[in-house]
Amino acid sequence: MKKRRIITFIIYAAVLLVAFSWMMGFFGGDSDKLTYSDIVGLFERQQVKSFVAEGNEIELKLHAPFNGKLTVNATIGDIDILHEKLQETFDEQSKSGILESYDFLPADETGPFDYIIPIVIAGVVLLVLWVILVGRHSQNANPMADFGKAKTQNSLPNGKKVTFADVAGLDEEKQELQEVVDFLRAPEKFTAIGAKIPHGILLSGPPGTGKTLLARAVAGEAQVQFLSISGSDFMEMYVGVGASRVRDLFNQAKHVAPAIIFIDEIDAVGRKRGSGLGGGHDEREQTLNQLLVEM
Repeated sequence: MKKRRIITFIIYAAVLLVAFSWMMGFFGGDSDKLTYSDIVGLFERQQVKSFVAEGNEIELKLHAPFNGKLTVNATIGDIDILHEKLQETFDEQSKSGILESYDFLPADETGPFDYIIPIVIAGVVLLVLWVILVGRHSQNANPMADFGKAKTQNSLPNGKKVTFADVAGLDEEKQELQEVVDFLRAPEKFTAIGAKIPHGILLSGPPGTGKTLLARAVAGEAQVQFLSISGSDFMEMYVGVGASRVRDLFNQAKHVAPAIIFIDEIDAVGRKRGSGLGGGHDEREQTLNQLLVEM
């Protein structure tokens, strides 16, 4: 993963460098780094066939190669000085046919936006790449960030629901849980007379007797969210993770309230408080205390 991030960063940097260089004209090839003396020497040696000067830029076509080129470009600080000093040379070489043609063109008028726009574009590209890289780095920088979150299985009310009709038998249990269903459907009827819903219901019995199915049926009958998690999911080798997952579990339930939290095999954390080897610093002790606080 780290190697992949490095390769991605190199690609982004290369693309940015090419774009910025293109916008600033680094690849234009407008200058062959000729000095003023080099240009004067070309005219004195009668090597110039023709030239065009535009502003401070000059392009010369030669009779014989100079540095392996028949066409060279250069930038001159003041083209007027060259014009005044070599005007007689231009006239003489034009009459003799050595200088076939030449022209002095006015410089293009460039406004301030011609310089600002490339810089702004380069800045925007750099900002976008920076945001992308920072976003990916923040996602991958701390792989333990989601370690304290509860891994619940959600059952949406508009999905395939389970009702009491899907539960065979357990008539007495259904009758007891019907009060919970009624409260979740119309809580105002109960709160008006001062009634309070139970904070928790304990379903006990051998494996395979329908405890999970019964809990899902309550959520299906009441049309509420059903958050399911196993008691063993709270236990990790890192101290404090269990309590953190308990807090996250109840926060998830609050965001989708009304909801039912179902903790399967809760005996994984169920115990008598204060009986652990580590006392209050025991992982199970902290998980149990946080569970009781949330309830």
